Amino acid sequence: MASCLVEIRPAAGGDEAKIWADDLLRMYLRFSQKKGWQVKLPGKNTLRINGPEAYESLKTEAGVHRVQRIPATERYGRIHTSTASVAVLPLIPETEIKINPADLDWQFYRASTQGGQNVQKVSTAVRVTHKPTGLLATCEQERFQEQNRKIALELLRAKIWQREEEKKQKQLTGLRRAAVGRGMRSEKIRTYNYPNSRITDHRVNKKWYNLEEILDGNLEKVVKTLKNSKFT
Repeated sequence: MASCLVEIRPAAGGDEAKIWADDLLRMYLRFSQKKGWQVKLPGKNTLRINGPEAYESLKTEAGVHRVQRIPATERYGRIHTSTASVAVLPLIPETEIKINPADLDWQFYRASTQGGQNVQKVSTAVRVTHKPTGLLATCEQERFQEQNRKIALELLRAKIWQREEEKKQKQLTGLRRAAVGRGMRSEKIRTYNYPNSRITDHRVNKKWYNLEEILDGNLEKVVKTLKNSKFT
């Protein structure tokens, strides 16, 4: 599957966790741009990526990412620990996930993102709720409502797929566990330690010491290590 959805949510750590989630979003955005993939931001904390092996390359990024650093607002130089949760989901073709139109609750509103006059003055942004599951998807990037509706449905299908995969995993194992590599939430997978400029991936026990460079989107060596490991 070439296309994927990357969704990043702040977890433990308050405002610093929100900043950390933004940092991770920028890292994946820059990495995708360096790869020449097509990237869109349909909504806050979400990237829609289309390119050769995009999902295959990023699927192992799913999980909880922990950062250890001194926040800009910290008066006494204390190191804080914050986390953000990353989900990586393949975009599922309409033929694979059938959604009953009667199960959808649509809402339309004015986009809060930067955009042209049309985006700001007309209710082009879309929020759709899947009533049977309560799953929600939004899109406000495109200039026209119909385009945003299409992308929101893509995102919703990915989330429905995720829920079904979680059910299968529970049935197969009898345990409540997330399937890392399939875009589902999991336990801590990686720590970013600013004082030592060190990144540690706990699944393969591998360390890198060029933290700032990697966070600037130079993620290729990390991705390759995980793709070539027994972990995948």
